[in-house]
Amino acid sequence: METKAIMIVGVGGQGTLLASRILGHVLQSAGYDVKVSEVHGMSQRGGSVVTYIKYGDKVYSPVIEKGQADMVVSFEQLEAARFVPYLKKGGTLLTNTQKINPMPVITGACQYPEELIAKMENMDINAICVDALSAANEAGSSKAVNVVLMGVLSKIMKDFPVEEWRKAVDACVPAKVKEINEKAFELGTALID
Repeated sequence: METKAIMIVGVGGQGTLLASRILGHVLQSAGYDVKVSEVHGMSQRGGSVVTYIKYGDKVYSPVIEKGQADMVVSFEQLEAARFVPYLKKGGTLLTNTQKINPMPVITGACQYPEELIAKMENMDINAICVDALSAANEAGSSKAVNVVLMGVLSKIMKDFPVEEWRKAVDACVPAKVKEINEKAFELGTALID
């Protein structure tokens, strides 16, 4: 199988690393060679966090260059816009419609860019934009955006049985928040057909 490349991008504290563990678990369960690399910006201060995931018969490096990603999963609009150049032509962008102001916007040094979702939907990519924050809140915690997005991803990556995704969620989330995350996953699966 040709090696596939997925990037998970977000802001520190959004749970991108847990999402990458869930996805990695699913891919390994299917028997693929999986390589994961985490790149932390100022994650403790709300900065960018990026995870590279490659899988296939044999993967030699997790690094993904611009124009090489089959998919970018973004937890926030501005991060989606920042990493969309990494997508292959016709690649898939899955993004949460949530906006999180970066420090330059908070301090008034610049403004949050306008119409990001519309701009990305007009690119030569498959843009899937969902309100994962509302679904996470419905599940019981705004922190479950990551698992909502994994629910959506399970519908996009149809080659992997949804039951394997549920097992991965159960294996990766802490027991004390398992119920919220199971609900968040199910709500995510309902966000797209």
